[in-house]
Amino acid sequence: MSPTADTAPLSPDAVTIQRRAPVPVAEWPADMLPLLQRLYAARGVTDAAQAQPKLAQLHAPELMGSMQAAVDLLAAAIASNARILVVGDFDCDGATACAVGVRGLRMLGARDVVHAVPNRVLHGYGLSPALVADLAHLQPGLLVTVDHGIACHAGVAAAKALGWKVLVTDHHLPGERLPPADAIVDPNINGDAFPSKALAGVGVIFYVLMALRRHLRTQGAFADGAEPDLLTLLDLVAVGTVADLVALDANNRALVAAGLRRLRAGQGCVGLQALIEASGRDPARLSATDIGFALGPRLNAAGRLEDMALGIELLLTEDRAQAREIAQTLEQINAERRAVQQLMTDDAELAVSRAVLTAEGERPIAACLFDADWHPGVVGLVASKMKDRLHRPVIAFAPSEPGSDSLRGSARSIPGFHIRDALAMVNAAHPGLIDKFGGHAMAAGLSLPHAQLAAFEQAFADVVERTLDPLSLQQLLLTDGELLPQELDFAHAEALRLAGPWGQGFPEPLFDGHFQVARWQVLKEKHLKLSLRVPGRAEPLNAIHFSGWKGTAPANTVHIAYRLVSDDYRGGGAIQLIIEHCADA
Repeated sequence: MSPTADTAPLSPDAVTIQRRAPVPVAEWPADMLPLLQRLYAARGVTDAAQAQPKLAQLHAPELMGSMQAAVDLLAAAIASNARILVVGDFDCDGATACAVGVRGLRMLGARDVVHAVPNRVLHGYGLSPALVADLAHLQPGLLVTVDHGIACHAGVAAAKALGWKVLVTDHHLPGERLPPADAIVDPNINGDAFPSKALAGVGVIFYVLMALRRHLRTQGAFADGAEPDLLTLLDLVAVGTVADLVALDANNRALVAAGLRRLRAGQGCVGLQALIEASGRDPARLSATDIGFALGPRLNAAGRLEDMALGIELLLTEDRAQAREIAQTLEQINAERRAVQQLMTDDAELAVSRAVLTAEGERPIAACLFDADWHPGVVGLVASKMKDRLHRPVIAFAPSEPGSDSLRGSARSIPGFHIRDALAMVNAAHPGLIDKFGGHAMAAGLSLPHAQLAAFEQAFADVVERTLDPLSLQQLLLTDGELLPQELDFAHAEALRLAGPWGQGFPEPLFDGHFQVARWQVLKEKHLKLSLRVPGRAEPLNAIHFSGWKGTAPANTVHIAYRLVSDDYRGGGAIQLIIEHCADA
């Protein structure tokens, strides 16, 4: 059901714009713009090497626990021509990790590499006993999980019962015990010495391949000049890392920046090139933001509504015609995903506006949302949207399949509240309430019987009430302050685009300031286009506030938080402001 005419969409609580505290700027190269120096300093970067880290600065693979055991398993499988089965996951990180694993192992000499991915409806998340049973006919000598496995105890045990060796590569947080695999590589295992805990699943398997290549090199496996170049896989690593919203620490920024360089140079795999073309992006100007908002969602759509096997096929093909055909199919699936997501979000907003408020008219400290007609592949997107609306931890549930009594939930959190740890607390206090769970600080997943939903909702609210700092519920929008009139130009906009990669944990620059509204108009009944005047600048600035039309005209003077970008539509050195928040001044 969509909101009725007399039910307004839920509006967020008041947003407070807060500028980052000034940070002393260290000595930088003379040719670096003062604006970039200020931005890097505000993000804890103290020198040029940290600002744009290089691949030479990557942490060594050998620092990761159990790496040698993993390398030994893979090397033995390659030497004996054993079949290696790479099992991916049905999100973008899992798909790119699967493609990196398959491509990389073949490059390193494996002759019999096959892959599989669970179907969201048939198998559920990760390596399940049902998936192992469906894969039994492949009879692999070694099964390698990518982007999952750390919580797949039953699936790993089922594979081991068939006599398979199992290597788990994952980046999710482990539970109290580890699965019975032959080797596990996960930087988040307690006591692991690897400094970068933020690696995505695709980053972990890339590190395993680097360690394997070094081992094979010492064994004389490569003829002179024939050592495979694993850097050709970094386009996939970049896409999976950005799409999974892991923190872009220096290590991840080095990986993503190198992958972006390949994509901008037209050196990405043909599947990603086709996806860029289908999304209407200019490959030469591709940014991490384009990955997050264009490429990632199109790959994710396959796993959400259809079968991620299609997305992995795109990333593995060498046929350009086939790649374009698959990319167009993903484009259609993504359009369907957006339509389903909008309907579900409308339902969620209606439910929140009618039922989620407390007796005092305030929002509760957390929200659990459920609809029997929702699609399990899209609940994560709905939870994310509603988390942004409410600025509260949100879990959205849907039947794991139509008519099922089992629910699949996707949780999203706000800064300062660790959602996966919260689920662990619920599980410890109420054993058996949750079937299984896993995830990160900001996002997690779980499953439970429909009959347990009310009990879970209360238990979850109790944990949030007990552990969440009330200050976390204040909506603060951190900005980098004002831009000078001379900084509102194309050169600075381009410098910002190239200076990242920006993303989770290394936020894209956001500025704020007061502007006079010269003109305004509504686009497509929901977007607000503004022409803004700023003292010290002769020409007004073009600005766009997506979904910013609230039914009333903007004030003559507004206080906005915005991003400065090149206006690719107008071209010719034009710029525009992308408004993130607008309030009367």
